[in-house]
Amino acid sequence: MESKNIIIIVAVIALLILLNMSVYTIDQTEQVVVLQFGAIKEVIQEPGLHFKIPFLWNIEVFEKRLLEYDAPAREIITQDKIRLLVDNYARWKITDLKIFRERLITENAARNRLGGIIYSDLRNELGKYTFREIISEKRQEIMDRVTALSNTKFDSLGIKIMDVRIKRADLTDANKNAVFERMRTERVREANLYRSEGEEEALKIRAETDKDATIILAKAYETSETLRGTGDAEATAIYANAYSRDPDFYQFWKTLDAYKTTLKDNTTLVIPPNSDFLKYLMTIK
Repeated sequence: MESKNIIIIVAVIALLILLNMSVYTIDQTEQVVVLQFGAIKEVIQEPGLHFKIPFLWNIEVFEKRLLEYDAPAREIITQDKIRLLVDNYARWKITDLKIFRERLITENAARNRLGGIIYSDLRNELGKYTFREIISEKRQEIMDRVTALSNTKFDSLGIKIMDVRIKRADLTDANKNAVFERMRTERVREANLYRSEGEEEALKIRAETDKDATIILAKAYETSETLRGTGDAEATAIYANAYSRDPDFYQFWKTLDAYKTTLKDNTTLVIPPNSDFLKYLMTIK
C-alpha cells in the first residue's frame, strides 16, 4: 500500500513538473521564438499564457521595446581636415523576429553589426561637412541621412533603426589650439570687415550731411541777401521819398547823423571852417 502511494506521489510530482515545463508566459514588452530541433517553428508576439511541448520545443525571448546601442568614442575627419572624437548612440528595434533570429541570432550580435555599419555611414557623412557645419543646425540633417542610409542595410536583417544621434563631438588635443586660433582669426577678419564697412558707411553719411549743410547754408545766405537787398531798396525808397518832400531837412538830418557817428570819443577833426560838414555847427551862436 505504501509503495502504491509513493508511486502516486511521484507520478503527481512528475505531472506537475511536466505541466510547468509545458507552460510559459509572454510579457507585453517581449516576443518569443519557438524552436524545434534548432529550427524556427513559430514567432509569438501576443502577451499572455502559452503552451509548448517539453524537450521538443525551446523558447527564446527577445525585446519588443526600443533598444539602445551606445558606441564608444571614435575619431572622424571632417571635410576641413579636423579630427573629431565622436561619441554616438542609436535606438533600434526588432521588426521581423524570424529574420532577425535566422541572420543575427542574438541581440549582442546585432549590436556588433550596428556598431560597424553606423560608424561607417557616420564617418562617410561627417566627412562631407566642415567642423562648423557639424556643430551647427546641420547636425540634425546629417543624423537623419545617416539613419536613412543605415536602415537600407538593416532592412534585410529584421531591424529598424529609429534614429542615430551624436552625444558629443570633441576636438582632439592636437587640434584644439589650431582650431581655436583659426576661429579667432576668422572672427578678427569678420570684425575688421564689419568695422571697415561701418567706417565706409559713416563717411558716406558724413559726406551726405556736409552736402546737405552746405546746401542749407547757401540757401539761407541767398535768402538773407535777398531780404537785405529788399530792405535796402525799401530804405532807399523811403529816404528818397523823404528827401523829395523836404531836401533841406533831410540834409540837416543826415548831417546830424554824421555828427553822431564821427564826433565821439574825443575825436579830433582837421577840416576847413567853410566845409559843408560844419555849416550847421557854425550857425550855432
